[in-house]
Amino acid sequence: APDIVLDLCNQVLEDGTMRPLTKERRRNILEQNEALAANALRVLGVAFRPLEKVPDNPQPEEDERDLTFIGLLGMIDPARPEVAPAIETARHAGIETVMITGDYLNTATAIGKEIGLQKDKDRALTGAELDRIGDAEFHDIVEDVAVYARVSPQHKVRIVEGMKAKGHVVAMTGDGVNDAPALNRSSIGVAMGITGTDVSKETADMVLTDDNYASIVAAIEQGRVIYANIRKFVYYLLSCNMAEITILLAAMLLGWPLPLVPIQLLVLNLLTDGAPALALGVEKGDPDIMDQKPRPVDEPIINRDMVIGIVVQTVAISLAVLAAFQIGMAQGEVHARTVAFATLSISELLRAYTSRSERYSLWSIGVFTNKWMQWAVLVSLAILLAIIYVPLLQPFFGTVSLSAEDWLVMLPLILVPSVAAEINKWVLRRVSERQLQARIG
Repeated sequence: APDIVLDLCNQVLEDGTMRPLTKERRRNILEQNEALAANALRVLGVAFRPLEKVPDNPQPEEDERDLTFIGLLGMIDPARPEVAPAIETARHAGIETVMITGDYLNTATAIGKEIGLQKDKDRALTGAELDRIGDAEFHDIVEDVAVYARVSPQHKVRIVEGMKAKGHVVAMTGDGVNDAPALNRSSIGVAMGITGTDVSKETADMVLTDDNYASIVAAIEQGRVIYANIRKFVYYLLSCNMAEITILLAAMLLGWPLPLVPIQLLVLNLLTDGAPALALGVEKGDPDIMDQKPRPVDEPIINRDMVIGIVVQTVAISLAVLAAFQIGMAQGEVHARTVAFATLSISELLRAYTSRSERYSLWSIGVFTNKWMQWAVLVSLAILLAIIYVPLLQPFFGTVSLSAEDWLVMLPLILVPSVAAEINKWVLRRVSERQLQARIG
C-alpha cells in the first residue's frame, strides 16, 4: 500500500538520483496515488534499500526502514461485462449488493460507480471509519452503505451482523481464510470455487464454481422459479382434493347417492391429477419473476392468497360437479356418476392450465408453452375416454358411454373452475396494484 510504504521511506528516486523525501514530494506522490485510484486502478508503491548482504535473520522492524521510494504501479482488474446488468437485475428483485474490499476507498468507489453498484445517495465507509462508529449508529446507516474499503476480517463480520440486525437475509461471498468467520455468520455463505481456499469452501453453504457474480443472480432466479413451481404443485393438488372431499361430503349431507365410486377417485388422484401436477414442476416461471420483491422469511408456502384460491376452486369445482351429477340422474345413477366423473376430470385438466401462474392469465403466458403439460393432459384425457367408451373397462370403473348431448350439457360446467381461477387472479392483481399505488402515493 503506497501510504504504508511511504511511511517507511526517507528518500525518493528522481531521474536516477536519490533525493530527500520532503513533505511536498510525499504530497505529490499521494496525489498521484489518489488520481490512479479514482480511475479504478489498484495501486502499489515500490521502494528499496541497498544492503551489503541479505540478513541471516531478517527483522522487518530493522531492515524495512530508511527505504528509497521508486514509484507507483497502477493495475486494473476490470469487472466482467455481465456484472453491471446482473447488479441491476438483482436490484429490481429487491436484492441490494454491497462491495467489501481491501482496496483504497477511491478505487472501490470508482469501481462501484462503474458497475452501477453505488448510486449518488449511497455511502462509502473505510475500515478506520467503521472502527469509530458504535454499533447503534452503524445499524442506523448500514442500509445506506454500498461500499466498504480497507476493511479487516473483523469488519466483515460486523457488517454481516449489522445487516442481519436490520432483518435482512445476508449472503456473503469470499475466497480467503480470513473470510471464513463472515461466511459462517452470514445467512448464506458463498465461497469461490476457483480461487477459494479449502477453509472458505468448507465453511460456506454454497460454492460458486465459476467465481462469477452473475451466476449468483442466475441461481436466485432459478431458486425463485423452483419455489414458485412448488407452490403451483401444492396449490393445484390441494384445490382438486379439497373439491373431491367437498363433493362427497355435500352429497352425503344432501342424502344423494355418491357421485363418485372409490375406483374413480383412485383414477383421479393417480392419473388425472398426478400427471398435470408433475408438469407444473417444470414451468419456466413468470416473466417478471426477478421484478418481484423477496417474500417474507416467515411466510408459509400456503399463504393468504393461496387459501383464497383454494376456497374459490373448491366451491367452483364442487358446484359444477354436483350440478352435472344432478342433471345426469335423469338417466340413472350410473349415468350420473359417469357425467360427474367426466366433468370433474376434465375441469381439473383445464384447471391445470390456469395453475401455471398464480398472477398472470393463461393467455399472457401462452397456452402451449409447456410441452410437458400438453403430454400430461393428452395422456390423462386418453385414459379418461378409454374408461368411458371402452366396453371392457366400463364394468370395472362403473361408467357408461356418453352422448354428444351429454357433452354439450357438461361443457359449460367444465369451464366454470377455470373461469373462476382466471377471475380470482384478476382480482388479486388489481388488489396488488392498488396496494402498490397506495404505498407509492
